Amino acid sequence: MLLKELSSLASPLSSGQVDKLKQLTAELSAVQLAWVSGYLAATSEQGTSAVPQASAEQTITILYGSQTGNGRGVASELAEKAQAQGYAVNLVSMGDYKARQLKQETLLLLVVSTHGEGDAPDDAIELHKFLSSKRAPKLDNLNYSVLALGDSSYEFFCQTGKDFDARLAALGATSISPLIECDVDYEELAAAWQESVLEAVKPLITSAGASVVSIGSTASSATSSFTKQKPYTAELLVSQKLTGRDSDRDVRHVEIELGESGISYQAGDALGVWFTNSEQLVNELLESLSLNGDEQVALGSDNLSLRDALINKKELTQLYPGLVTGWAELSQSKVLLEISNDKARVREYVNNNQVADLVRQHPAKVTAEQLVGLLRGITPRLYSIASSQAEVESEVHLTVALVEDERDGVARFGGASQFLASAEEGQQVQVYLEPNNHFRLPENPETPVIMVGPGTGVAPFRAFMQQRSAEGIEGNAWLIFGNPHFEQDFLYQTEWQQYLQSGELSRIDLAFSRDQEHKVYVQHKIAEQGEALWQWLESGAHFYVCGDAERMAKDVHQALLDVVVKFGGKTTEQAEEYLETLRAAKRYQKDVY
Repeated sequence: MLLKELSSLASPLSSGQVDKLKQLTAELSAVQLAWVSGYLAATSEQGTSAVPQASAEQTITILYGSQTGNGRGVASELAEKAQAQGYAVNLVSMGDYKARQLKQETLLLLVVSTHGEGDAPDDAIELHKFLSSKRAPKLDNLNYSVLALGDSSYEFFCQTGKDFDARLAALGATSISPLIECDVDYEELAAAWQESVLEAVKPLITSAGASVVSIGSTASSATSSFTKQKPYTAELLVSQKLTGRDSDRDVRHVEIELGESGISYQAGDALGVWFTNSEQLVNELLESLSLNGDEQVALGSDNLSLRDALINKKELTQLYPGLVTGWAELSQSKVLLEISNDKARVREYVNNNQVADLVRQHPAKVTAEQLVGLLRGITPRLYSIASSQAEVESEVHLTVALVEDERDGVARFGGASQFLASAEEGQQVQVYLEPNNHFRLPENPETPVIMVGPGTGVAPFRAFMQQRSAEGIEGNAWLIFGNPHFEQDFLYQTEWQQYLQSGELSRIDLAFSRDQEHKVYVQHKIAEQGEALWQWLESGAHFYVCGDAERMAKDVHQALLDVVVKFGGKTTEQAEEYLETLRAAKRYQKDVY
């Protein structure tokens, strides 16, 4: 059997392991493949003597559920620390873990994030559902601990981690270290939890002579040398405006050269981009607070000027609830104190203001040290990759919408989007790859695909089409795209028309919401083309959605439900089960934010 035809159904590997095997072998030369083949054959012949196996009682199972990669990173660090102490480790994504194996476990450490409004990340959905169901077994012999990652700007902070902790306890498992809830700046708390749980396992586990690591835990490509913590310094080649002169939005096509980094990516992956704050914004903040930018401040073990800290280290374009409540205490503003006592109002304020707005609206006297102590560290932004290396080789392309707003006559911009939109050719940008194994083209390239991507949500579908084109795949591809105006906002219009003309794209449905009296969105096109869409699904098509999670993805889901009810002859409950079956089979995939 050819590797490209391999699936988890035809092998003892999980689907995630098959993906990793394909990705690894795709990067190897014929000589390297021959060497790996011989090495694996020799290892197999040696049997269990090749890697001393620890018993189940001596193995720490570490599971992670991660939407943006943070959970995977923390779990991988924990695995490395455990191995360094001589423990046998089984590190697995929750998406690759067989839920019924739980009753065999005796020591389980979980790292899981919360996505959106209290939802489990994609790779944790199945395990989360299993634990909440009547099928979940008694776990009286299990010792566990949970690290929960979240964002306090959202109402259901760390909800998935809380769910896992509560369910494991309800099933009889014993917590060896209390649940830790981490906000966006999670590194310090995560490191403390790692040390705590490794100390807690000592009485429970006999140190193994060697480490047993699952395939799911191993690095899957050469990108392992560049991470969020150690990004690659790349060169920006192009930041070109895609939208028309009269468009009310500025969307950029960005091209970045990865050079000799060896970074390889697949269609569906994301690129993490570190950015710096604009000097204009920093100067406004310093002036509002009457602070000297040359004053030295301490950040951990580093000493640097306040200006450097604000430009390079601190988050200025996104607020968080702790900053609002902390500033209310400092300013003693009656308005802000009232807001800080109402979680809903705090969330609304956080979503509609930046640090500069906060300090201008509610003046307070603070020192440089107080200011940097209140501010979060800069976090990189993730962008869906809009290219396939089969076509662009060492480049990576992004589709970036400039986040722009005006408050009291003052322009406000998103940190990363402004950085990329204003970048000049040759500018350095620090990047890293964030794999997304839950947004992949079908294993069989001939499988039909339906792609719903309004606005910048079209980015990964450009990558999909480049990949399919490189593989010589024709037809069986349907794009549903939307934006305000045909003439101003049809992103990559020429490319889509070329794919249509060549037959590589079977059909395209367009929803330009402001080109007629009544607004038309992608969900309306789904309803309009419901019968054809149902026929595609019934013929095995995979359905993809990329873009806004808050409204668009929910509206698309409802429209899809309505199609299944109307043309599939199902009840609403049966339609939900149908879509859930598609999701579990990886035929309904979302990349939403």
